[in-house]
Parts: sequence; C-alpha cells; structure tokens
Amino acid sequence: MSGETSMLTAIVHEIIYSPMNLALVAIIAFLVYKIIKDRIEVPSMASQKPPEPELPKLRRDFTVAELHQYDGTQPDGRVLMAVNGNVFDVTKGKRFYGPGGPYASFAGRDASRNLARFSVGANDKDKDEYDDLSDLSGVEMDSLREWEMQFREKYDLVGKLLRKGEQPTNYEDEEEDTDKDIKPNDTALESTPNIITDENLKSGSNDDEGVRKRPVTTSTTEEVK
Repeated sequence: MSGETSMLTAIVHEIIYSPMNLALVAIIAFLVYKIIKDRIEVPSMASQKPPEPELPKLRRDFTVAELHQYDGTQPDGRVLMAVNGNVFDVTKGKRFYGPGGPYASFAGRDASRNLARFSVGANDKDKDEYDDLSDLSGVEMDSLREWEMQFREKYDLVGKLLRKGEQPTNYEDEEEDTDKDIKPNDTALESTPNIITDENLKSGSNDDEGVRKRPVTTSTTEEVK
C-alpha cells in the first residue's frame, strides 16, 4: 500500500515540478472541456435569428442627393447604387455593398466612373452633381456598358438617375398602361429575357460572391456579384 502511495506521490510531484508536464496537463484539460462544451452547448440566438424581411419593390427616379440617402445605414437598410444613369437595388448584395462591405463606397452613389475605371476609392466627381461621364474614353464606356448589363441581370432596376432639372417618370401610369394591355383570357405571360453576358456569375447561382475580373472582346471588365 505504501509502495502505491509513494508511486502516486512521485507522479504528482513530477507533474507539479515539471513545467512541460504541467503544460501538457493544462492542454489536455482544455481540450476535454472544449469537447464536452461543444456537445452540450445550446445553439446561440444568433444562429436562430430569422432572415431579414424582404423589402417592398421600389420604382422611382432619384436625384444624386436623394440617392445618397440609400447607403444601407438608414433604418430599412436598403442599398441603392447607380450605373450608367440607372439606379439598381443591390440590397441582396448588402454584405458587399452595405456598411463594412468591400464595395461600401458604391452604396448610395453613382458608381459608373469607378466601375469604368476599376476603382473602389472615392473620385473627385462623387458630389451632389450629376456626372455625365463625357470625359470617359471609348474603352471605359464599353466596360461600363458591360457592367450595366450584368447589374440588369443580377439586381432589380429601380429607376433613373436624374440630371439637374430633369423631371422624374411617373411609373404608376406606366404600370396602369401595362395592365390594360393584358388580356383576361391570357393563360401565361412570358417576360422579356434579360441580356446576359458570355459568362455566368462566379457562383452560377443567385448568391452574391463579390467582384472578380474576366476577359471580354473589347476590354477587360469584372463580374457583378
């Protein structure tokens, strides 16, 4: 009995007075704690958080100043941006274009000049005035049109970006005229297909996957994510 006691005492003594053994015991204890915790841990409230409600469709034109109000920091979190004179709702790409995203500088802005020149920084014409893009080169305009086609495919078109003094379009009248053209006995409606580019978006699905470059025939452009 005394022999077993002395052996146990020797083991404890070896552990306590050996820094290496003490560190190994601490690591083993920590790993056992993590295993037990992971097995019994109740899912956090964050993992059970319901998805954000889908915002109602928006159909209207914007001045540059009005567009600035939709950068994702407002209560509803909607994110709009303009591309080549058209305003798009990019809220579903909020993790890229919203606050803290890699392209947050585009939110609530006319991103045409940035996209045409592959720049994510602020530009000297990003003010409360309409940018007519008249100083862009032909290659830059071709690149911008490629971007616009991809945004039309990926995101909802909201309206136009208005020039100074330009009157907004009344889209309610447009919708009423469309309803009148629909016959009661029509069994199915076919929508006009969107213009698509030569390549699908990076993920091949509706999920936003950021922005990456791809080759085109006239210039080098990037894909909308």
